[in-house]
This record gives sequence, structure tokens and C-alpha cells, in this order.
Amino acid sequence: MKNKAFKLGIIVGRFQTFHTGHLDMIEKACAVCDRVGIFVGSSQESGTLKNPFTYETRRKMLQKVCGSRVTVYPLPDIGVGNNAKWGEYVLQNVRRNLGKAPDLLISGKEERRVSWFDGALGVSVAELYVPKTIDISATRMRAFFIEDDRAAWQRYTPPALWEDYEAMRQAVLAAKDNLQTASL
Repeated sequence: MKNKAFKLGIIVGRFQTFHTGHLDMIEKACAVCDRVGIFVGSSQESGTLKNPFTYETRRKMLQKVCGSRVTVYPLPDIGVGNNAKWGEYVLQNVRRNLGKAPDLLISGKEERRVSWFDGALGVSVAELYVPKTIDISATRMRAFFIEDDRAAWQRYTPPALWEDYEAMRQAVLAAKDNLQTASL
């Protein structure tokens, strides 16, 4: 369906690992945007406690759950933090991949993220803040793998991913002692 309130919405996140809180945010984005682009942050990093999964694994998770409702792109870190320089980098990636700037940023973080784009000339981006209604974090989700608590993991995981539990758990276990990270 087209002609929603926004033409192009974007979500930026690491999705290490995907959970129902992420899905809630994506569903709200799809409800108000004609197109939704998901930019997977820290896409260059994998094999660490904080970022156990490769970009390709995260892309497959997102597409398995969301299908054609979204498009997914890598967004490697550039080491600058959450500021205007990061915002310019995000905009460059959105324009390159989707052909134009977004008119909506969908965020699940408590702090204002649209400030990334404050210095961008000719760009007006609204922000949809999706309050956390599901009390889960990717950090806790990774702990479920380490504890081998499949039941707890499934409570916060879309059923489409349940068959991937063991492969995902093995990736987390292999990475759990690697505390080094280039992610911010």
C-alpha cells in the first residue's frame, strides 16, 4: 500500500540479535512509511561478544522475518559516534542505496537520534520514537544463548527464527570471550 504519511523511513541498528522489540519498531515503521530501509550498523564486525553475527546473518534474519516489507543494507562504523558527522555518513548511505534522503527516522532509543541530521542542508527528517514496550535487549538475548535458555530466547524471538537457534547459539558461544570491538 502506498500514500502513507511518509515516503521513506529508515531504521539504523546492529540487530545483534534480532528480537520482538526490533520487530515492533519495524512494524510501526511499515504502518506509516511507503518504503522502509534498514541499515545494519557495525556491519563490518563479527565474532565478538558485542557483535557475534556477520552482516549476512543479520540481513538474513531481518529478511526471514520481514520479507519484502523492508530493504536491508550494511552500514559499517566509521568511528565518530552519534553526531552530525555520523548523520552525514548515514544520509550518504541512504541516498546511495535508496536514491533519496529519508523523511522519517524510526528509533527505539531513548535519546533523540534525528539530531544526527541537524546540519544537513536541504534535508528535513522527522523522527518516530517507538517506546520500549517489550522489556528485552540484544545483550540479554545473547545471554540466553550462553545460558542455553531456549525457552526464554523464544519468548522474545519471532517464530520464523526458531529453527536457527542452534546455529545462532554456536556463533555466540564462539564469540563470547572476544571482548574486543571496533563498534561504538
